[in-house]
Amino acid sequence: MPLTKVLITTQSYPTISSQYDEQLSIAGFREDGVFIRIYPIPFSRKSFDEQFRLYDWIELDLVRHPRDFRLESWKPANPDAPVKVTGHLGTEDHWRERKEIVLKTIYRNFSTLLVEARHEAFYTSLAVFKPARIIGLEIEKAEGEWDSERLEKLEEEKNRGQVFEQPENPFAVMKKLPYRFSFHFTDDKNQEIKLPFEDWELGALFWKIQKKQGDEKAIKEIRKRYLQEYARHTDLHFFLGTTQQVHASSKQPFTIIGLFHPTTPPAVVQGSLF
Repeated sequence: MPLTKVLITTQSYPTISSQYDEQLSIAGFREDGVFIRIYPIPFSRKSFDEQFRLYDWIELDLVRHPRDFRLESWKPANPDAPVKVTGHLGTEDHWRERKEIVLKTIYRNFSTLLVEARHEAFYTSLAVFKPARIIGLEIEKAEGEWDSERLEKLEEEKNRGQVFEQPENPFAVMKKLPYRFSFHFTDDKNQEIKLPFEDWELGALFWKIQKKQGDEKAIKEIRKRYLQEYARHTDLHFFLGTTQQVHASSKQPFTIIGLFHPTTPPAVVQGSLF
């Protein structure tokens, strides 16, 4: 079968609200700008870090995911087949090449997105969203351990042969974040929205700083990066996504699964002719 070329833009952080084989997934864009997710991914966290970067082009043989009603969900035809990296898009000219792929379809109204998410003709579960205004980044204390009962149910799901065997147990590999992160923002109709922010890069940044300097310093640096650097000084967009279980049961299924933050060109100041 012909290989599919995908620009990788997000990697999941494990979440207890998804099915077992969705725990390790990636999302990205085909060459035509269609946003898709791929799971289970045929590599472990370690090999991902060693072999792939965000905004790498990869090629792999994909088929529609047979147990997922969301049209954007695909799986490797052969989970053990190697994935070929064919290129990388850099940040030159204020992310010009990345924007040409990522920004083909942009949502600005959250109500419109929710209508599409519920409509059987779409079941939209991945989107690029442009917030009108960032109000804040809310950080709340959370339980520091994964829910043991839910983990048991996920393990039963895996043992019944309902999912592909993952190379690593994501809950053993990644510790649960002890805080809940949420962006508070408005859309183009000035509707206020608060969405959970669950991104691999956010989690990696927290643990990197927390290990050396503790929780307080990690939270301070996260606020600095996401509110001061990204929200104020870049053309910030959200990558929004759902998990299958939440999409089927929630009126508002979306989570922020990543950020797109191209730099903006400096403003041109028109000088006086006199």
